[in-house]
Amino acid sequence: MKSMTGYGQKGSTNENLSVSVEIKSYNNRFLDIYVNAPPFLSSFEPRIRELVATRCVRGKVEISLRLKELHGSVSVIVDENAALAYFEAISSLGSTLGIKETPHLSTILALEGVLSAEKNRDMDALWLAVHPVLLTAMEDFESSRVREGVATTGDILKHIAALEAALATIATHVPLMEASIKENLRIRFRDVLGDLVDENRILTETAVLLMKYTISEELARLGAHLTEFRNEVATNPAPGKKLDFLCQEINREINTIGSKTPIMEVSRAVVTMKDALENIREQLRNVE
Repeated sequence: MKSMTGYGQKGSTNENLSVSVEIKSYNNRFLDIYVNAPPFLSSFEPRIRELVATRCVRGKVEISLRLKELHGSVSVIVDENAALAYFEAISSLGSTLGIKETPHLSTILALEGVLSAEKNRDMDALWLAVHPVLLTAMEDFESSRVREGVATTGDILKHIAALEAALATIATHVPLMEASIKENLRIRFRDVLGDLVDENRILTETAVLLMKYTISEELARLGAHLTEFRNEVATNPAPGKKLDFLCQEINREINTIGSKTPIMEVSRAVVTMKDALENIREQLRNVE
């Protein structure tokens, strides 16, 4: 089990490049990946997204990539046609205004579009520099998610144990609940009929009430859900969605048990169950 929140960071510098990668993630229902990188590295974004998608199932993941070129060749391009057009336009304007002055070269060079500079970049070589840094940052990021996931798992299993203990407590009171239903029914018949109580009628009515108020099926289903919950935690690397669903089913059984019970000890156990389940749900908001 991993947490949806995590953090990883890695940097590397050599004689030509300085590369840094920072990865952060937050809770989110689905997987959303955001890549923040310089425009000239935009071609790396699909590869970065693919790498993150192999490690994360849910969560909002933000990757910040920074690259500084310490040395690099630059190509300077002169647009001669633009320079000539500027020169002729300025000279023509001078003639119109009666100004006999030749435009200086510095003036022409300062005008837009005359000079442009492009860095000569080997994108394959840049990826070879970025990729190992990205992988190391991802490992750091994954480690933080695993550490938090271990702590979350321990807390969740503690509350599952509380649910199981409460379930065992309720199970011990099932015979008492059935006896209580039968005795209450017998008292009612005696109050109405006195000594003319028909034992067979009592047994029939008791059977009807037990069908209505028995919680044996709910206890069996609740026990099965708790077993499945533990199995998902132990075997599913990304159990968040399944555990959310199981919590809904567990809550349904707990509410049904609570609505059927007339015994104070069972009611207390139900309250304990609801409190434990709420704590589990709170923790699952951060589980992948």
